[in-house]
Amino acid sequence: MGHGSSKDETQDDSADASGSTTSRIQRLRQRLHRHRPHFRRLHRGSGPGSQLKKLLKEEDFAGIALLCIIGAEMRIKDKWLACVSLGEQTFRTAISDQTDQPVWNSEKKLLLERNGARVARISVFETNRLSKNNLIGYCEIDLYDFLTRDSDSDIDVYDLLDPTSAGGIVGKIRLSCSIEDPMETEKSFVRRILSVVDYDESGNLSYDEFSNLIDAFGNQLAATKKEELFKAADENGDGVVSIDELAMLLAVQQEKDPLINCCPVCGETLHISDKLNAMIHLTLCFDEGTGNQIMSGGFLTDKQASNGWMFKVSEWAHYSSYEVGLRSGSSASHILVFDRRTKRLVEETIDAKIVLSMRAIYQSKVGLGLMDKGAKELLQSISEKQGRKMDSPESAKDIEKFISLFEDQLNLSEIKYPLEQFKTFNEFFIRELKPGARPITNAGRDDVAVCAADCRLMAFETAEDSTRFWIKGRKFSVQGLLGTEVCSDAFSGGSLVIFRLAPQDYHRFHVPVSGTIEKFVEIPGCLYTVNPIAVNSKYCNVFTENKRVVSTISTKEFGKVAFVAIGATMVGSINFTKKEGDYVNKGDEFGYFSFGGSTVICVFEKDTIKIDDDLLENSSRHLETLVSVGMQLGVSVKKR
Repeated sequence: MGHGSSKDETQDDSADASGSTTSRIQRLRQRLHRHRPHFRRLHRGSGPGSQLKKLLKEEDFAGIALLCIIGAEMRIKDKWLACVSLGEQTFRTAISDQTDQPVWNSEKKLLLERNGARVARISVFETNRLSKNNLIGYCEIDLYDFLTRDSDSDIDVYDLLDPTSAGGIVGKIRLSCSIEDPMETEKSFVRRILSVVDYDESGNLSYDEFSNLIDAFGNQLAATKKEELFKAADENGDGVVSIDELAMLLAVQQEKDPLINCCPVCGETLHISDKLNAMIHLTLCFDEGTGNQIMSGGFLTDKQASNGWMFKVSEWAHYSSYEVGLRSGSSASHILVFDRRTKRLVEETIDAKIVLSMRAIYQSKVGLGLMDKGAKELLQSISEKQGRKMDSPESAKDIEKFISLFEDQLNLSEIKYPLEQFKTFNEFFIRELKPGARPITNAGRDDVAVCAADCRLMAFETAEDSTRFWIKGRKFSVQGLLGTEVCSDAFSGGSLVIFRLAPQDYHRFHVPVSGTIEKFVEIPGCLYTVNPIAVNSKYCNVFTENKRVVSTISTKEFGKVAFVAIGATMVGSINFTKKEGDYVNKGDEFGYFSFGGSTVICVFEKDTIKIDDDLLENSSRHLETLVSVGMQLGVSVKKR
């Protein structure tokens, strides 16, 4: 039995004539390091840290899901790949053969948190296109459903929904998912590590092999106990023990007095006092060997993961686009936002021609120079003309085109009136929703502020934070935003929240707090786009130069709140449905924008609101959060 008698060990011994214990341990550490899957060599974001971003409390840990994408049945023959997205991570399978029944047998372990992401999206792409891979079908599964299942061996079949047709089905996909309890997870991990030194694959280990492995863990205290542990497992005294016996023993010992204080795969120091997080780290870092393919990771969205040539480039260059994607999304040909409801990243694409034109105008001195020489007036004229067009009866035919373009982002069942009732495009654009479509969080508590629009949100504790993380216009200030008639010293150093509406969004905005409307102040200006490409430009001051209406709401819980409705390119008008002196409850409709995308900004007085941590954290990472009207924004901390 294995006293280092395998071919690999013999070669290592010939390379090191001294045969010292130290060199054997070093070789073993290298062997453990090499044993990790290839994709873990990618840059930060593809390893376990991307799943375990912070230390978990025991009450937050729900389990580790082993999800396996087995295969699918499609309507046409093609080369296929599948992606699974959970939270801010996406993983992908290999590409299948040319077939209508692809088989992947690809698996991935996913960390489940009690209040974290729980709905995984499975996307299937066809790959025989030179330009891009096309999304053909998808399904969503709630991984928490598997926590209560009696059996973990069942294979489930899900319909693949057509992303271009409501209710359409394009195929079926077979999945299996099991949730391991912590002890089983730990035994699986230990068994996997022990198998690395089982050179002849007999399923047994000698004391010498076991001793070298413990020494490789770098735990001096454990080194004094290794003989005791080995003898406890070697019940018949024959000098060898099975991997399963040792795995059980080591797992129990790891719970009592951890033997591993340094991850043998990535080298990260473990928190010995925090057994739960150490176990999670080790399990995610060292995938269980089941004979199935391990899905490749390091991707932000399924669109990114499906990009075959970029995937090969990232494999070759050994980097992950995780951090790069977050930081550059605002200036790239796509925008990444974090969906607060599904807790998943969403990629919003922009036509390449539009991106190039916006960059040429808003991110260069030459472009902004053209603005000063008449382009501002041109934008105004175009927007007004487009607004008149969208109010004409002929524009009704554009409703169907708009719906087909944004079908996956529109919930037509929420709309208050049937589509045939809209006689112009703008009537549809400013559509109302059915009562109850946007429930208001803590409706009876005026000390809880809510989101004012269906939008992409950025939140900052101070205006200074907003200029550090997001707004790059050199002349931006709270006073410039609000104007001298509204701005006061109380708003200096106050919190600032940006609600950016995209064309596909519900375009009525609502009041975030309960109180009395004091005034409306109209401020004339330009109609720059509110796209992040312009907001992130140091040459342009979108929010302080655009046309806007500033209103103030006097509240008991938050003091005065400034509500700024900002016009933008293609926005025909800003319309309010409330008037000065009205008392409003949070969540009440406040007004609407006509055709186009636009923005609302709320400014709170200093030390009056604690904005929710997830919104601040996303914003500090240059990441907009996709929210809906009525979701919680923050809680009052105003001193009375």
